[in-house]
Amino acid sequence: MIEEYADRVWNGEADDSIVDTGMTGRGVVGIGDGLGWWSGFGNVITFETEGSLALFDTSSPFSAGKLHEDVRAWSRAPLDAAFYSHGHIDHVFGTGPFEESGRRATVYAHEAVVDRFQRYLLTNGYNSVINQRQFQADNLRWPTSYRHPDVTYRDALTVRLGGLTFELFHAKGETDDATVAYVPEHKLLLPGDLFIWVTPNCGNPQKVQRYPREWVHALRRMAALDAEIMLPSHGAPIFGRNRIRQALLETAEWLESLVTQTLDLLNAGARLDEIVHTVRPAAHLADRPYLRARYDEPEFVVRNLWRLYGGWYDGNPAHLKPAPDAVLAKAVAELSGGPQALADAALKALSDGDDRLAGHLAEMAASAAPDDAGVHRVRAEVFSARAAREASLMAKGVFTWAASESARRTG
Repeated sequence: MIEEYADRVWNGEADDSIVDTGMTGRGVVGIGDGLGWWSGFGNVITFETEGSLALFDTSSPFSAGKLHEDVRAWSRAPLDAAFYSHGHIDHVFGTGPFEESGRRATVYAHEAVVDRFQRYLLTNGYNSVINQRQFQADNLRWPTSYRHPDVTYRDALTVRLGGLTFELFHAKGETDDATVAYVPEHKLLLPGDLFIWVTPNCGNPQKVQRYPREWVHALRRMAALDAEIMLPSHGAPIFGRNRIRQALLETAEWLESLVTQTLDLLNAGARLDEIVHTVRPAAHLADRPYLRARYDEPEFVVRNLWRLYGGWYDGNPAHLKPAPDAVLAKAVAELSGGPQALADAALKALSDGDDRLAGHLAEMAASAAPDDAGVHRVRAEVFSARAAREASLMAKGVFTWAASESARRTG
C-alpha cells in the first residue's frame, strides 16, 4: 500500500509535503522488517532491532501523545535511542511520553542543536509571534523547555544499535544543525528537512539565516549514497535508487541556479531590488511535484542569499538611514491628495492586477492615517486579495496577518 501511495505522489496524483500531510492519522506504516514510518507535521521514522526501539525525529509538542500511542501499537520495545534531524520544534518533542516510566533514551544530535535551544529561550516571544503569523495559529505559544541531546557530534558519528548502523553526518541547509542519516542495513536515507517535497525552505522571510549553497552540496552528497529508500521528515517516502537520485539532484540543480544567478548579479554590483526581480528558477524543472513553491519562494531564497553574502544594506542609499515609515507615508499622502487618495490608488492597482503596487499603496495609506477605518478597510481588502492569490504558505501567512490587523481596526 505505501509503495502505491508513494508512486501516486511521485506522479503528481496526490499531495504529501510539508504543506499537505497526506497519510497523517494512519499510525505507523510498515516499510520493511523492523522499519516503520509515522506521518505527521514532522514525520517520525521508527526502528525495532533486537529488543530496542529507535526513532529518527520525534515530532512536535502538539502530537507527542499521539505518536507514543501509535508507536506503542507498532512496538512494545523500550525506546533506547532517538536522533534529531535538527532542532526545530516539530522534530524534538516526542520522547517525553516514552520516558515517563523513568527509563531515559539516548538522544543524538548535532552540537549546534544546543545553541538553537538557547536562542529559542532568548527569542521566545518573537518566535511565538512569527509562527502565529506564518501558520495562522493565533494560540500558538513557543516552548520554554527542551529535551537536550545526550550525545552531540561535529562532523560525523556512527551509532550502532542492535543489528542496525546509523551513519550520521552534519549538513547545512534549512538550518545550521542538520543531521543526515544513512542506515545501510535497510539501504535507507534519512534526509530530515533537506528534502520536503516542495522547493527548499531556504528563504523563509521571518526566520534566521539559511544556507542555499551548502544545501546544494548536501543534496549531492546524499545522492551519492545510492540509497534505495528515502524517508523525509516531511512528505512521502521515495522508493528506488533512480527516483531518489533524480529528486535530490534536480533539487540541487534548482537551488544552485538561484545561487549562481544571485552571486553573478551581486558580484556585478547590482542592487537587491534588481536581483530580486531578475533571478528566476530553472523553467525546465517547473513541473516536478517536489519543486512546487508552496511553502517558501524563489525570491525569498534570493533575499536570503543577499543577507548571507551581501549584508543588510540593499544598495539604495535612501534605505541606509531611512525616515520612519509613518513620516514617509504622510509626506507621500500630502503630495498625492491625502491617505484616501493612496487607498483609492491601491484599489485601482489591485483591480489592474498589480498586487505588489497595491500592497505598497495600501500600507502607505494606513501608515499615514493609522486611525482611519476606511483606509484600513482598503488595506484589509488588498492583503486579503493578495493572500488568496499566493501559492506559498509564507506569503499567505504574512498577507493574511496584515489583513486581519486592519480588519480589527475597522471594528
